[in-house]
Amino acid sequence: MKNTKIIRTGALAATALTLTLGLAACGDDADETSADTSADTSSETTDSGDDAAAEASASDQVFGPACSAVPTDGKGSFDGMVNDPVATAASNNPLLGTLVTAVTEAGLVDTLNGAEALTVFAPTDDAFGAIPEKDLNAVLADKETLTAILTHHVIGEQLDPDAIVGEQDTLNNDTVTVEGDVDGMTVQNGETPANVLCGNVPTANATVYVIDAVLMP
Repeated sequence: MKNTKIIRTGALAATALTLTLGLAACGDDADETSADTSADTSSETTDSGDDAAAEASASDQVFGPACSAVPTDGKGSFDGMVNDPVATAASNNPLLGTLVTAVTEAGLVDTLNGAEALTVFAPTDDAFGAIPEKDLNAVLADKETLTAILTHHVIGEQLDPDAIVGEQDTLNNDTVTVEGDVDGMTVQNGETPANVLCGNVPTANATVYVIDAVLMP
C-alpha cells in the first residue's frame, strides 16, 4: 500500500517594491499550489484504484470447486491470506488445520515463511482424515518421515496454473507431475491422483493449491 502525502509548496512572497510584483507573486504561487494539489489528488486516486484492483485480484484468480468454502473476509479469506507468508496464511485457513499441525511438528514454519517464493500443495483436513489415525500419529511423531512428506508438497518457485502443469521438482529432491487446467487439475499420487480443490491461491510468498489427498514421496 502506498501512502501519498499532499505536499503544499510555495508561499506568498511579500514584496515591498511594487504592488504589481506582489500581486504577480501571489498569483504564481496560487497557481503552483493548485497544480501540485491537483497532481497529488490524481496520484491518490490512482493509488486507491491500484489497491482496490490488487484486493479484488486475490479472489478473482483462484479456481476450483472448494474455493467457495474459504471465508469471504478476515485473515482466512483470499484477500487476508495474500498479506501473510504461507505458513501463517495456512494457519488462518479453516480447511488446513491438520497441515498446519504437521508443519509445526516438523519445525518448518520459519522455513516456509522465510522462503522467497514457493508453490505449496496443501492437503485439506479431510485428506489427512483419510489416513488411519494410528498411521497419521506415527508419521507426526517421526520428524524425518514427516519432513520428507511435507517437502514433497513444496516447489521452490511460484507457479501459476499454466506454469505448474508438467513434471516439477520438489524440495524433497524428487518430482511431482501435474495435469489439467483450471477446469480440472490433478497431481500424480500413485494409482489415485490428488485433485486440486482450490488452486492458484496467493499468499505473500507462495502460491497454494489445496488438494484432496496427501501426496506420498
